Amino acid sequence: MYDEETGTYNAALLPYSSGVAAPKITTPDITSWKQTNINKVNHEIKSKFEQLKAEYDAMVKKFEDNQLVYGAKFSFEPIVGEIYHLYLGKDGRHFLSVIAPQECNWDFVGTYRLSSEKLWEQI
Repeated sequence: MYDEETGTYNAALLPYSSGVAAPKITTPDITSWKQTNINKVNHEIKSKFEQLKAEYDAMVKKFEDNQLVYGAKFSFEPIVGEIYHLYLGKDGRHFLSVIAPQECNWDFVGTYRLSSEKLWEQI
């Protein structure tokens, strides 16, 4: 085979046969390999996405719970680690109380504990 750049014949240096009688060069069929790995990658990415979505949904719920409790009416300073109960008042506003739902007949919304990070955790 003649190399026009160098002006020499380089058939002996090529890593493949270049003569007319040389065997046909065929590329291996790797479509099944590609498809298998594409499926694996897609499954892994989908799993990671679902995990992130679940974490995001949990974070949004925690945010909404904290908005609800911090927006409620209460006239005391909550103590970290203590349990409080959230109720809906007759005026439509939420209020926080230490009185348990079985000890009263108010519209119970949920039970919460104040964490050391000052986040309300629903129990």
